[in-house]
Amino acid sequence: MIERLELFIALARERHFGRAAEACGITQPTLSSAIKQLEASLGVMLVKRGSRFGGLTPEGELVLGWAQRLVGDSHAMREEVKASRHGLSGRLRIAAIPAALAMVAEFTTPFREAHPGVTFSILSRTSVDILSLIGNFDADIGITYLDNEPLGRMISVPLYRERYHLVTAADGPFADVEAVSWADLASLPLCLLTPDMQNRRIIDQHLAEAGALVRPTLESNSMIVLFSHIRTGKWSSIMPGNLIRTLGLSEAVRTIPIMAPVASHLVGLVAAHRDPHTPLVTTFLNAARKLSHTLVDGVAK
Repeated sequence: MIERLELFIALARERHFGRAAEACGITQPTLSSAIKQLEASLGVMLVKRGSRFGGLTPEGELVLGWAQRLVGDSHAMREEVKASRHGLSGRLRIAAIPAALAMVAEFTTPFREAHPGVTFSILSRTSVDILSLIGNFDADIGITYLDNEPLGRMISVPLYRERYHLVTAADGPFADVEAVSWADLASLPLCLLTPDMQNRRIIDQHLAEAGALVRPTLESNSMIVLFSHIRTGKWSSIMPGNLIRTLGLSEAVRTIPIMAPVASHLVGLVAAHRDPHTPLVTTFLNAARKLSHTLVDGVAK
């Protein structure tokens, strides 16, 4: 039953029999047969069928919620049994917003030292994708904003407040100032994250509130792409202070805090709202709660 529920979750996620079968490493007829067997055992139709996947039936939507809980509990049980025999081990899958990637090592490094049997998979994703990955068991932990857009049914661990800085040419128009306002930024050609990123939506919101109409000259979903352009001294951007400190600046670039008004947004860990979690997720969340008290702007004191 658990294996069929896992296949059903994959189908609901991919919304396509062929893609779901490929993601699960099985043939499409095998997937279709498993879904039909699950429907027969429950006595209801779960999937609207036609020439292609037509979505879930109302009963399918109901079963999907139960399937996610049951599969999550099954994974937790297996992990707890394994941990009781061999100690904490396994792969922890972390999905993080680009703006928070620079501080992930603050958690993974001490955790790996304490639990050498653990490995990590770290993905850069949008905040929306992070919630979806966790809900579909494709990620264990998310690192995202906690106070700007709805999280849904998630548990969260606050980590630090993200504060914003202008990163610009050292010999540019703001060469001699110690702070700038959001309105000041309207005069600059900026390179920013793409609009699907919550960091970009936050920045757009603060610029709009200041009456600053900004048209980015470059957009990317990668902070590394933005930073490589900024380091030339020919581009400006708005970035979190912790990211700037981690990546470092060239002599051609300086960072200036945006102080009028000061804006900050809470970044933290999220995980599925279920009890119990796997021992790996539980231990990581507990370690994060302890470490979070030592963080200032995402960097350990």
